[in-house]
Amino acid sequence: MRAIPPALQARLDAGCTTLATCWILRRRDGVVLGFTDHDGDLVVAGVTCRAASGFDATAAAEKLGFAAGTAEIAGALVDEAVSAADIRAGRYDGARVEVHCVDWTDPALAVLLRVMMLGAVTREGPAFRAELRSLAAALDVERGRLFTPRCGADLGDARCGVDLAAPGRYGAGTVVRLAEEAPVIAGLAGLSADDLVGGRLTVASGAAAGFAVEIAAATVVTDGMKLTLWQMPPEALAVDDAVAVTVGCDKAFATCRDRFANAANFRGFPHMPGIDRIVSVPLPGEGGHDGAVSGR
Repeated sequence: MRAIPPALQARLDAGCTTLATCWILRRRDGVVLGFTDHDGDLVVAGVTCRAASGFDATAAAEKLGFAAGTAEIAGALVDEAVSAADIRAGRYDGARVEVHCVDWTDPALAVLLRVMMLGAVTREGPAFRAELRSLAAALDVERGRLFTPRCGADLGDARCGVDLAAPGRYGAGTVVRLAEEAPVIAGLAGLSADDLVGGRLTVASGAAAGFAVEIAAATVVTDGMKLTLWQMPPEALAVDDAVAVTVGCDKAFATCRDRFANAANFRGFPHMPGIDRIVSVPLPGEGGHDGAVSGR
């Protein structure tokens, strides 16, 4: 139940028209930003909510039961507030958004309407649009262990146990050029293209230092290894940027056993019966019904 300040409730009862909406956005890295649809900055809960961002929002759709409510916000890409580089880097993914109703003549009179999580963020030219999801969206997240033929661990984590620093599993190199936005890395002679698919690239120096992403494809070229990335870094890679790469794994039992000699730590269920076994039925043989199972 919302606790509305008595003074604000009195103004609402009187048909107050001096209301504004403020959004306080708390990123997972600790950065806190405030925005408002009012024409002047407002301070709410100790956070300055800026008016220069062009923030606007749609009506929130609330649902009964455990269904997640949704809303949407839009605004301009302002370097001092929300930048395109931060969006590309995923710094707003999963951010917490507090929506406040405020009397702009007295910002101390505010009430917290709802708390939501930032969903998909998309760019639209010089602006952005973001989906807001209610806290009930957390109920849709898969939790616990899934029973699948493939491994549920990430290569190199505590459950997997594979040492990615071992020879043949790790490499360090430098960017020598960009081929259709895909970096060409020199210094990875000890690694094969097949081993790097599904691996990880981490940028060690340059404007994108610290950025890490999965490798979608790898191709040997004359001057190094061309790596296609699932996501481009927030800042463009440049020649001579240092990078580190680790090999990948397709999470199949045969790969775990043969390439990494790690079958004892395999976190999947490779012997689960497949669909062919499930739909198999007894069929008559030449000698009559003998109870044998034959797939079809």
